[in-house]
Amino acid sequence: MMQDTQSTRKRKTRSRPNGTGTAIKRGKTWTAVVVVDWKASKDRSHKIPIYKTKGGFPTKKDALNHCPVLLNQKSPERKVPNLLHYWTQYENGDLPKLSRDKQYAYKGAWKKLESIQYRLVDSITVSDLRSVVADKAKTYYPARDMKVVLSHLFALAGADGFTNKDLPSYIVLPDLTEKERTPFTEQEQKSLWKVYEKGDRRAAIPLIMIYTGLMPGEMQQMKREYIHIDDQNIVGVGMKTKVRKQSPVYLPDVIVPVIIDEISASDPSSEYVWKRDEKAFYRDYYAVLEKAKCRRLEPYSCRHTTATALAITEGIAPQTVKKVMRWSSTRMLDRYAHPDTTDAIDALNTLKK
Repeated sequence: MMQDTQSTRKRKTRSRPNGTGTAIKRGKTWTAVVVVDWKASKDRSHKIPIYKTKGGFPTKKDALNHCPVLLNQKSPERKVPNLLHYWTQYENGDLPKLSRDKQYAYKGAWKKLESIQYRLVDSITVSDLRSVVADKAKTYYPARDMKVVLSHLFALAGADGFTNKDLPSYIVLPDLTEKERTPFTEQEQKSLWKVYEKGDRRAAIPLIMIYTGLMPGEMQQMKREYIHIDDQNIVGVGMKTKVRKQSPVYLPDVIVPVIIDEISASDPSSEYVWKRDEKAFYRDYYAVLEKAKCRRLEPYSCRHTTATALAITEGIAPQTVKKVMRWSSTRMLDRYAHPDTTDAIDALNTLKK
């Protein structure tokens, strides 16, 4: 009996070379499909094919025979975007995920890039990037922020295939020279108290930061619910580091009445105690310093004053200072505490014969 050779023999499968297209059946007709380009996925982790199709063929063979026609048709050229196009993507995508301070810094960095914002990304050179950073940022940190922003924008443009994503890596930053922040003197602190006691509530901003070690950003995002007067602490306002986010801010007796008055005087319809508008916050801060005849010290000097007063003036143990300042290590004392010549001599004078 003859075997059915049709059922036993293996079918031969034909495969078409990559890039020559394929055919798919849609209803009663066939469609020719070819890949004409590629684009990056939303998360830029992989490439996605861009297809061109033509349907209505009665047979698969007819559809496959039309693939070369589709491939030979000239694809419309993609328009090269300008740098602003990628800033818009970044501003609406990854930027809002960053801390408020970082967002503010990077928006400032973007403004410094005004001269190349409308340039097509494929026309921007290493020389252009170096020139704009050198022209607009004379010190390390502003230049670094500009470089970081450009790195993000060129990463997006590189994923779209319009430029080399690594161009910003060739930007040369200025040398980092850490400027030691100066703490407020005792006399300046007394002057701020006098201004506050005469009814100028703006003085509460530097005073609270000096006596608690709060950071400017923490002051601006302070909610009523964070403040626990009975326990003399603030919980939930920490920023930047894990330790600060998890640690309470302690309130000394002298500053508790100031905070109570500030809560009472603040807008009851707002969940925030102090203004969240950054410009208004800094305007009030510097205006009250001028009124109190203090030096124009930046807000972070308040926090340095806290550390210096605890570690140097009062001689508090480093571990306790670390807890108050919400540091992860006592090594931060080297950066925050500022002993002067007199402090050094007084320390040596404790040595006896």
